[in-house]
Amino acid sequence: MKFDTPATTNPIDQLKVIGRATDRIDGPYKTTGTATYAYEHHREAPNAAYGYVLGAAIAKGRISAMDVSVAQRAPGVLAIVTAENAGKLGKGNFNTAKLLGGPEIQHYHQAIALVVAQTFEQARAAAALIRVEYSKQQGSYDLAKARDSAKMPNDKDAKDKQVGNFESAFPAAPVRLDATYTTPDQSHCMMEPHASIAAWNGDKLTVWTANQMINWSKGDMAKTLGIPKENVRLVSPYIGGGFGGKLFLRSEILLAALGARMASRPVKVALQRPLMINNTTHRPATIQRIRIGCSREGKITAIGHESWSGDLPDGKPETAVQQTQLLYAGPNRMTKMRLAVLDLPEGNAMRAPGEAPGLMALEIAIDEMAEKLKMDPITFRIINDTTVDPAKRERKFSTRRFVDCLRTGAQRFGWDKRNPTPGKTRDGRWLVGIGVASAFRNNMVQKSGARVRLDGKGIVTVETDMTDIGTGSYTIIAQTAAEMMGVPLNQVVVKLGDSDFPVSAGSGGQWGGNSSTAGVYAACVKLRELAAQKLGLDPTEAEFANGAVRAHGRSFALTQAAADGELVGEDTMEYGDLDKKFQQSTFGAHFVEVAVDAYTGEPRIRRMLAVCAAGRILNPKAARSQVIGAMTMGAGAALMEGLVIDQRGGFFVNHDLASYEVPVHADIPHQEVIFLDETDPISSPMKAKGVGELGICGVGAAVANAIYNATGVRVREYPITLDKLIAKMPAV
Repeated sequence: MKFDTPATTNPIDQLKVIGRATDRIDGPYKTTGTATYAYEHHREAPNAAYGYVLGAAIAKGRISAMDVSVAQRAPGVLAIVTAENAGKLGKGNFNTAKLLGGPEIQHYHQAIALVVAQTFEQARAAAALIRVEYSKQQGSYDLAKARDSAKMPNDKDAKDKQVGNFESAFPAAPVRLDATYTTPDQSHCMMEPHASIAAWNGDKLTVWTANQMINWSKGDMAKTLGIPKENVRLVSPYIGGGFGGKLFLRSEILLAALGARMASRPVKVALQRPLMINNTTHRPATIQRIRIGCSREGKITAIGHESWSGDLPDGKPETAVQQTQLLYAGPNRMTKMRLAVLDLPEGNAMRAPGEAPGLMALEIAIDEMAEKLKMDPITFRIINDTTVDPAKRERKFSTRRFVDCLRTGAQRFGWDKRNPTPGKTRDGRWLVGIGVASAFRNNMVQKSGARVRLDGKGIVTVETDMTDIGTGSYTIIAQTAAEMMGVPLNQVVVKLGDSDFPVSAGSGGQWGGNSSTAGVYAACVKLRELAAQKLGLDPTEAEFANGAVRAHGRSFALTQAAADGELVGEDTMEYGDLDKKFQQSTFGAHFVEVAVDAYTGEPRIRRMLAVCAAGRILNPKAARSQVIGAMTMGAGAALMEGLVIDQRGGFFVNHDLASYEVPVHADIPHQEVIFLDETDPISSPMKAKGVGELGICGVGAAVANAIYNATGVRVREYPITLDKLIAKMPAV
């Protein structure tokens, strides 16, 4: 099915199932421990051996010698995989570094060996017996030091963008801001580790893994191993969190396959936590310079945003300037990104790549400019709203309820009670402040397919390689099929995460929910046509409701359509050029109240509110949970999260959950989410968008702005730890 004209009234608009707050259908399996995660497919892969990954002990250089002889003789050892005996390996499209290093080492903890043994303990003990000698080279690990050597990325989407003449307009502006902000390297730290079980059947490989994008990784697995794509099967029915860290092939899946081939039996591999942080991907640190020029009345006349980040050679930048191209009006605009070569573990996508760190800087700058103008921060944002793409004024937003988000949030949060003078609101020993920040994330849609089956009992089964990373995919896909086929939710069975199923959008970029349900919509349209024709009804007139099919006064039980055998509808939703004709984005506003201890400088979040405008909300209960999770991640980024680099060894020191701190329930007593009632017919037949990444965008700056309102201390370097506050705090 091709979606190239805006959606009109369709069966989804009935809202009998879609749009209802619905419990997660996978919830009982996860809470009772019966959901099978990647490391637990014992029935499908019996007698699996255990693999233990050995990571490089240097960040840059070469392996000059490796002795595995003692390890090979250790109890229980079945095989040891290294670059020397693994055979010729390619490199996937989505990996910057090789997944199996040697002799060249590209980053610390790059996998250099896999020990396969009868038990995990045997594999771990044997790995400690491998003797490796290195020829170490000097690496570059400091973004600030490498900043001057950074270059424009070799990526068409990362080129400099100019509108008007920023260089002349900025110095001519009556009111100006020129400030630099920094965000640190951050880790995904999902609960489930990167884990896989691999098994060979002749030349056919099956891997039970934890992966967000099945088709991408199936292709990369085939390319890396040098085998036909049809010989690879990936299965990921349940994933214990991803946040972008499981978008791509990682070392454990490749090594499990190599180990299984060498040991001639299934092999299971899970990365230990330090390797999750140093061996896989992370959100790269940024340095961001923002310049804003305004008229005295508060209109932005010039806005410039430059960002520096680092990655391994051939890597990509953290696209922190994206939102600045679209969020606020202004005739003279400039955005630039520069990429430095750093010999750190690979930088790549983490929840809301680009906008999450970009808004952490931009939305502080907006507050700082509002203060220079002696203007309320919300008023300043509203008067610089735009209904069109500032770079292509003929291109309107499909929907844009940004101002509604700000005003709704201000009213609900009690913005009118905020004291605009910093440091003047006290609650005992606590200084109290309120902050706001805008939320923005582009709406992206991806081609997505599904297969839908109807049997003689009226059971509708959906098959698609879409994944559920804890986001509620099972439930919204079931809701879509139930709405389209007119059956109760308990008559829908959803099967996900298998590369034998039709290729879906996958889970990433907050496109997953909207795109995958649109693919199910397309497949259900096919199934409706087949069912109506089987019953002798006009498919264009048939109504599917309450387990029946009706048209022109005739009614049949849906089960009759499949009385002679199962009916199968399969299709893929593809998209035309509506995204070129209209700018599609999601919007929101974050409000945060903090209290800062006047004596110690310790910041505490008291309450948070997110107001989101993101098209039709398919399942408000699951969407709320998504946004609350994103808000929590944003709070962590603001106050505690940051990977600390050992500048001598080139690795992240705090590479476990004991030292890489993330927020817990007690850190945020109260969170509230409001979804504005809207549909976007230009987005998809579902008229939905995404919220999973919008919810983190702007949160960090809202916290920072609240801290400033509480204390009068402006911190431009995240995370905002108490050591950055205490020396500048108001006198007690």
